[in-house]
Amino acid sequence: MESFFTFLEKRVDDCSSLLCVGLDPHIPDLKEPTAASARDFCLDLVKQTARYAAAFKPNAAFFEVFGAEGWTALKQVVDAIHEESARMGSKIPIVLDAKRGDIASTAEAYAQAAFETLGVDCITLSPYLGKDSIDPFIKDSEKGIFLLCKTSNPGSGDLQDVSIAGTDDRPPLPLYEYVAQLAAQWNTKNNIGLVVGATHIEATKRVRAAAPDMWFLAPGVGAQGGELEAAMKAGLRKDGKGMLIPISRGISRAASPAKAAAELRDQMLNIRHEISK
Repeated sequence: MESFFTFLEKRVDDCSSLLCVGLDPHIPDLKEPTAASARDFCLDLVKQTARYAAAFKPNAAFFEVFGAEGWTALKQVVDAIHEESARMGSKIPIVLDAKRGDIASTAEAYAQAAFETLGVDCITLSPYLGKDSIDPFIKDSEKGIFLLCKTSNPGSGDLQDVSIAGTDDRPPLPLYEYVAQLAAQWNTKNNIGLVVGATHIEATKRVRAAAPDMWFLAPGVGAQGGELEAAMKAGLRKDGKGMLIPISRGISRAASPAKAAAELRDQMLNIRHEISK
């Protein structure tokens, strides 16, 4: 059966890349503070970086700030990525960074908005409300999710590092590691991954041990201080895959986004080769 991560792995092989290009149209980076300018900013990034991108990750907040026009602009960006995929003959997965989290009919509506209305392939979700809150998003194996596990921000430990009491067959462990164990159990359709910040190396090692086969979305390299080689050594699977590494400002604010994306792709490729020796 085809699944979201089947498509992602095929794209990773097609472009020899683990780079996820973040589409974050910060207002100070735009020519004008408008939805149209946000759209054009992202369309230029897509055009310049598509050949190096294992995936694109538009951040919903930077479009929603413009209201209805922003949602329309986001849809246009998603459509442009689909067109670029068709042109190259290689599907580039789109991960909507929205961090949704709700239950029942509300979760159903969020899933429909992301997968049917926008046409993205994957979305970031909070697991805090339990498995029934993610079920609407994973019923189709070809659509994927990344569950927040150990996020890259400094305050992540306020909740995610809280120790969970042990049981007769399980020692105490931090909440993020318990989330990883649950996600591994829930991943019966190969369409669940984990958000594991590249800023937390020891946590990345623990999550990899808890979920040896799962894909990580690993934000935090660059502007947030994460170190690429250390993160990859901690988080890559034994097959040299299993990590999708988002970079946004390090590409969009470069003099040549295309060159920056190419260099990052090559740097990741070199690290993979060194680790596999």
